[in-house]
Amino acid sequence: MNVLAVYSIKGGVGKTSSAVNLAYTAARNGYRTLVWDLDPQGASSYYFRIKPKIKGGSKDLIAGKRELDGLIKGTDFENLDLLPADFSFRNLDLVLDAKKKPTRQLKKLLKPLAEEYDFIFLDCPPNISLLSEAVFEAADIVLSPIIPTTLSLRTLEQLEKFIEDNDLNKLALIPFFSMADRRKKMHRDIMANLSESYPETLTTAIPYASDIERMGLERMPLGGYIKKSQSLAAYDALWQEILARVTNKQ
Repeated sequence: MNVLAVYSIKGGVGKTSSAVNLAYTAARNGYRTLVWDLDPQGASSYYFRIKPKIKGGSKDLIAGKRELDGLIKGTDFENLDLLPADFSFRNLDLVLDAKKKPTRQLKKLLKPLAEEYDFIFLDCPPNISLLSEAVFEAADIVLSPIIPTTLSLRTLEQLEKFIEDNDLNKLALIPFFSMADRRKKMHRDIMANLSESYPETLTTAIPYASDIERMGLERMPLGGYIKKSQSLAAYDALWQEILARVTNKQ
């Protein structure tokens, strides 16, 4: 089982669309895949047409009174399951803070799923919190979408420093460009410069494209309503890069 957290300190960078589309691509390639929607806004759950739980369950979950297995829902796509968002996750920091070794709780919850899934994608809320620390402890790789702008680059630096300061040396931070517009000189320049200064950056960039924006209307992954497009090809190429990194890390 490989746990991949799709995470950014900054919101609005294509985090959820990337988590959903990468998970769909992994499943389409035959990997048993789970998306855990950790964001109380429930965007991933919305894209899969699955209603998030509204009645709080995070306290019982962290307390060990409920198992993840019983909350997992099947999606309309083969090999792809979803653990829907729970609106009580807005209080998850407080719930975790009340536990001993709070940052290890997510890893503990995921452990029983090791035999059931090849890949688990964590769709994370955009902040630095106790929950994100627990995500970093549970994940093997953090995939961080970066818009080619100076502010987005700053959040990558902050994230890198946080990982370094907290001695998360085993955690692989892998950025990739999202919502990229190669028609803009600033985007092209930033992409070229970051690739030189941060060689861990994946070479495939996800474009800023209307077919990805349609996910909110179609309520499904990109590949569910489009069979061929530049965006779909980009996610396929990005997944192959990620898969190569996962293989090298093992």
